[in-house]
Amino acid sequence: MNIVILAGGSGSRLWPMSRKDRAKQFNELVGKKTMLEMTLDRFRDHYDEKDVYISTTQSNKKRVEEILPDFSSENIIVEPEMRDTAAAMGYVALWLSRKEPDEPVAFVASDHYIRNAKMLIRTLEVAEEEIGKTGKLVDISMIAECPSTALGYTKIGKLLRSKDGVEIYEFLGHREKPSFSEAQEFVESGDYLWHGNFYMWTPKLFLGAFKRYAPEIYRHLEKIGEILKSQGNSAKIKEEYAKIEKTSLDYAITEKIDAKNILIIKGEFGWSDIGTWDVLHKKLMTKADSKGNLIKGKWVGLDTTNSLIYASSNKLIATIGVNDMVIVDTPDALLVCPKGRAQKVKELVEKLKKKGESGYL
Repeated sequence: MNIVILAGGSGSRLWPMSRKDRAKQFNELVGKKTMLEMTLDRFRDHYDEKDVYISTTQSNKKRVEEILPDFSSENIIVEPEMRDTAAAMGYVALWLSRKEPDEPVAFVASDHYIRNAKMLIRTLEVAEEEIGKTGKLVDISMIAECPSTALGYTKIGKLLRSKDGVEIYEFLGHREKPSFSEAQEFVESGDYLWHGNFYMWTPKLFLGAFKRYAPEIYRHLEKIGEILKSQGNSAKIKEEYAKIEKTSLDYAITEKIDAKNILIIKGEFGWSDIGTWDVLHKKLMTKADSKGNLIKGKWVGLDTTNSLIYASSNKLIATIGVNDMVIVDTPDALLVCPKGRAQKVKELVEKLKKKGESGYL
């Protein structure tokens, strides 16, 4: 199986550390390594590095090369521009189809937190076997812990089989980013899992799905394929790629595909997309101090509890009487907000855009 690490996104919910030119995956959020490095490390002991690829955008390529100077440039797949996951994954499928059209490929995010890497690898191995046996698209989804409007939801049916502690379920449908009331219903029903964007299939079958369910996107991918075959003119590829609709693979294919062509694996390896500061605090509580404070950088405090305090410079942060707060200090911006309001950070970033403060984005 080939592993493709998706590292082309830009983050706003973890501002001010995550910026347009230094997205979440390029930051040291959960340890002494960037999330991209941590993602790559999960696969190094189990997959030959020639079978691991990084998909990124032209604007992020330099950052990837700086963080991973020893990673083969031949295994960096550069999208002409950022156009969401349908275009990105379609382009990767097209790119890999020229080399190994029938070799299973697993798409994994570069900015997700995984507590149990060994269980993730075992899950991917089971997924590869299922693709070989059934020819179906395999997707990993996780137990929904609470209602979230930022994630997609996978409806599962009966348990089909279990292998090595990995459970495989019938797929009954996908709902991308529902309303809060819908998310509540999904979680309470127990029939829905969080969608983690772990798509696994072969390049040939991915392209076949685009042809059937997203013909307009496929038409542009087909033209790019023709350009690659002839002279590989990068300007023409960029021009054609820019015409692809900005949409996710979930909307383009998953919500339309015949449910019988998908299998769902329940991912039980301690997954989180760490989309907001409060979620980061919750997921890393094992690293917090005795008063529930998650600290990175220089800090001294009195009567400070259950707070996340990050300093990216040598500046000392001092707090007195602080509880349930997020404090994130960067060289040019400081965020201070109640932990329960961390979901509003994205709105704050939108306000900065409207005010023309692009230098802070």
